[in-house]
Amino acid sequence: MKRFSIGAALAAVALGATGAALAQSESNSKAANAPPAVVEAVQMPAWVERGGASTPLAPGMGLRDRDQLKTGANSRLLLRMADGSLVKLGEKGSLGLDGMRLRGDSVFEAAIKVAEGAFRFTTQAAAKFRGRREVNITVATVTAGVRGTDLWGKSTPGRQIVCLIEGKIEVTPPGESPIGMDQALSFYIRDKGQSQPVATVPIDQLKEWAAETEPQPGQGVSKRGGKWKITTASGVTYDQVSTLYGDLRGAGYPAEIIPAKVRDKRVYNVRLSNFETRKDAESVASKLKEDAKFGQHEYRVGN
Repeated sequence: MKRFSIGAALAAVALGATGAALAQSESNSKAANAPPAVVEAVQMPAWVERGGASTPLAPGMGLRDRDQLKTGANSRLLLRMADGSLVKLGEKGSLGLDGMRLRGDSVFEAAIKVAEGAFRFTTQAAAKFRGRREVNITVATVTAGVRGTDLWGKSTPGRQIVCLIEGKIEVTPPGESPIGMDQALSFYIRDKGQSQPVATVPIDQLKEWAAETEPQPGQGVSKRGGKWKITTASGVTYDQVSTLYGDLRGAGYPAEIIPAKVRDKRVYNVRLSNFETRKDAESVASKLKEDAKFGQHEYRVGN
C-alpha cells in the first residue's frame, strides 16, 4: 500500500480546493454571461425586431433588452426567463422585453409589454428558483405587478384582459387605483377604456383562453434538440439559393444555407431544422408549398 506524506496530502487538499473554487468561478461566470431570456420553442413563423433589423426566431436563441417579438398567423412562441419562468405568446402577437436581469440578491426583474395578442406568464416550471420576482407585465395600457404566479392575458384593439390562474397580482389601469387580485380564476377586463368589475372565469372559458398560447403539436413546432428537417432549393452556387434563403427568413422562418456534395460536386441547400416531429415539419412544408411566393420549390422532410 502506498503512503502519502502529510505535505502531499495538504497539497492535494489545496489543489482540490483550488479546483472547486475555479469550478465555482466558471459557473458564476457562465451565469453572469447567460442571456436573460431564451427561446425554448417556436411554432413558425415568428420574428425578433432588434436594432432596426428583423430576424426569424429559432430554438436556443438568446434574447436581450428592448427586443420586440412578433408571431404570425397560427404561430406560438415559448420563452424561458433567467429565473426559469415561462412566457408564452399566441398568434399575431407582439411582445417587448426590457429591464431583464437576475440581481446578485437573487431577485429577477423584468418588464414585459404585450402590445397585441394573447400571452401567458407562469412560474410553475421554476420550482427550484429560491429568489424573488419583480416582474411587471403591461397589457396595452394596463399593468399587472407579478410576484411569482400564473396568469394569462390578451390585448386587442379597445380591450384588455388579465386573468389570474394562481397566485397574486396587482392590476393598475391608467388613471385608476391598483386593483388587488388574489383569488384563483379571477379576471379583469378593460373594455373601450372602462374597467369592468373583477369576476370569476368559467373553467371552459379558461381552457379556451389557455389554448390560444399553447404550442400546437404537429403544426410546425420546433424545439431545441428537434431531429426533423426540411430541405429545399439545391444549387451549385451560393447565389442560386440565397434569394429563397432571404425570403424565408424575411417571412419568419429561420432558414440556413447548408453546403453538401453530390457526386463529388459542391452544392448548397436551404434548410429549416429542429422540428419536434415529422408531422411538424410536414405541416410547414405544406404551408410553404401552398404559398404563392414559395410554392414553386420542392420540400423534402427527413431527419
